[in-house]
Amino acid sequence: MGVEKYRSAEEMNAAPVAAFRGDGFDRFLRHCARYWKLAPRIYPRGVVKFRSVDEAQEARDQVTRENARRFR
Repeated sequence: MGVEKYRSAEEMNAAPVAAFRGDGFDRFLRHCARYWKLAPRIYPRGVVKFRSVDEAQEARDQVTRENARRFR
């Protein structure tokens, strides 16, 4: 998409809106891939068994805190 030049604000307002043709899903996938390359998340390896839901939620919160700490 190129740059468009206008001689007046009226001409700019009368111009049709330039829109990307297509469903946009491919663009969304590229955006997601770029995001995860910039900010990858690290998960612990293996399978972990928890005795309670509270223990599992605490482990999840700890992984979230560690990932957030790496990017500060």
